Amino acid sequence: MPEEVLFKSESEQTRSDIAAMLRNVADKLDSGDPITLTAGQQSVTLDPPARPTFEVKAERETSTGATEGELSIEFELEWDERASDDGELQIE
Repeated sequence: MPEEVLFKSESEQTRSDIAAMLRNVADKLDSGDPITLTAGQQSVTLDPPARPTFEVKAERETSTGATEGELSIEFELEWDERASDDGELQIE
């Protein structure tokens, strides 16, 4: 399936600034509010459902033959935009 990038931003930040941004996202998720990402002229608002898939990945990217490289931690929320968010099934 082809991928369409809706928003991308990459910049050096202090650990404190990154933590503040992650806290802001966590607060939005906790309250059920949409999340708006903005950088320069780019902006996108997404509204994750109550139960998105959460992926955490740690990676090391190295050049051929190298033993050291670039480390990363990635956090990803994923959901099918066509799926309805009707909540969990209950039968009474």
